[in-house]
Amino acid sequence: MAINADKPHLWKADTRASVDQFNQWFLKFAPKAYRDTRRKTVEDVENGLSLTKDLTAITPEILQAQPAILPMLRMSTCPPLARDRLIGLSDSSKNLVGSLEEGKVPPLISAELLKAHLERIAGILIQMRDVDIFPWLTEQRRPTEEERFRSSTIVADRLCGAVADPIVRNAQEKRQLALIEEYLTKRGYKKIAHLTGTPITQMKPGTFAFRLNVLVKPSKTDAKTVKIPVDVVIQPKLAILPHLPILIEAKSAGDFTNVNKRRKEEATKINQLKATFDDGVVFALFLCGYFDAAYLGYEAAEGIDWIWEHRIGDLDQLGI
Repeated sequence: MAINADKPHLWKADTRASVDQFNQWFLKFAPKAYRDTRRKTVEDVENGLSLTKDLTAITPEILQAQPAILPMLRMSTCPPLARDRLIGLSDSSKNLVGSLEEGKVPPLISAELLKAHLERIAGILIQMRDVDIFPWLTEQRRPTEEERFRSSTIVADRLCGAVADPIVRNAQEKRQLALIEEYLTKRGYKKIAHLTGTPITQMKPGTFAFRLNVLVKPSKTDAKTVKIPVDVVIQPKLAILPHLPILIEAKSAGDFTNVNKRRKEEATKINQLKATFDDGVVFALFLCGYFDAAYLGYEAAEGIDWIWEHRIGDLDQLGI
């Protein structure tokens, strides 16, 4: 029996309640999440300045030894450089620059080719340093502590501004998972780390796990499998193994536009799950924020039900 998907007469009121709940959380906690990230980012920028001797020594050797400082260096230019713009200006590769920004050097690239790429990247970064933020560069002197901190703060704001939405989204996701964990723990469930390679149908009854990769077939005719991430996996206490656990996707949204752009993702996921596990799949969304009738109607038509965060007790109806 459906929980919310078959009750369109309640959708409008639930959407209003969910929007109000998200906005209350945003006003209270989003600034803290942003400030915490900004504080850590300022420290990272200061570390980058130290490694490059206050931007006077941006060398291929430094980039190879400390590749994770590259995003900070991109935001230290005038104008700040998007990753793709740096790739284009330096005639580098997306794979190389992407790996560097993750703190890694691609293992298969030759030393000679790597050096050539890093020399071009370093050359662009040196040429485009923002001397208004780093006045000591033109004055050929060491910065004061106050200047270094001010510059670090400006670059950190540039970095955080580019990822403000993900910062808020990650904080909200952590909060949603914490709510689910509290709810399940009070009902006697235990959080586990599911063993890699063990089928989820063998998950111990009365347990749950977060962020598991589930092997599915793209379609019933496919022999190959792909991994799809699932936020919450719950094996009911009364399950008799092998048994497919309850699968939940935690979703929050701060506007109506993006949810309707991405609503096909859940449809693809449920279809892959059904192709693999037949129609016995229990898959639901855990929603907080801006989810309107267009979004809800689309999900309901795809056979997807949902739980509103402001009515978390509905989780019991999934068979928990």
